[in-house]
Amino acid sequence: MTAANHSFYLRNCYLDNRLSRGEMKLDGRTLSLHDITIPVYNLAAREDHIAPARSVFEGSQFFGGPVDYVMAGSGHIAGVINPPAANKYQFWTGEKPVGAFDDWVASATQNTGSWWPHWHAWIEQQNDERVEARKPGTSTPVLTAAPGTYVHGKG
Repeated sequence: MTAANHSFYLRNCYLDNRLSRGEMKLDGRTLSLHDITIPVYNLAAREDHIAPARSVFEGSQFFGGPVDYVMAGSGHIAGVINPPAANKYQFWTGEKPVGAFDDWVASATQNTGSWWPHWHAWIEQQNDERVEARKPGTSTPVLTAAPGTYVHGKG
């Protein structure tokens, strides 16, 4: 993420909280989470210090459509990356993310292992159609080899 994008993101999504208030402007358009009406799988990690589980839970209430809130065990990276084969940690599932966070946690179901299979089942409930993976460079040209030239830029 470029410095300008990172600064915009931090200012609008954290410092001024414009996105959740429906006041964030991007390319002359006002963005609002309420305008998102498609199903959302909203994952939080219990020990996350960047996106605390309570904040993610409360943020779930700003979307305009159905939200499935899931809380993974561990912290920011370990809770998200947790591969199923590792058979580590746990995750919680429950009712709609409304009301008080502590009430949701108290009534949630603790599941062992990774949240990834749960997410996979959720995705397939939305649409289980499969498509072949694209091979890079067949439908659009490859501009440069990974990681790209932007990583060498300064400033």
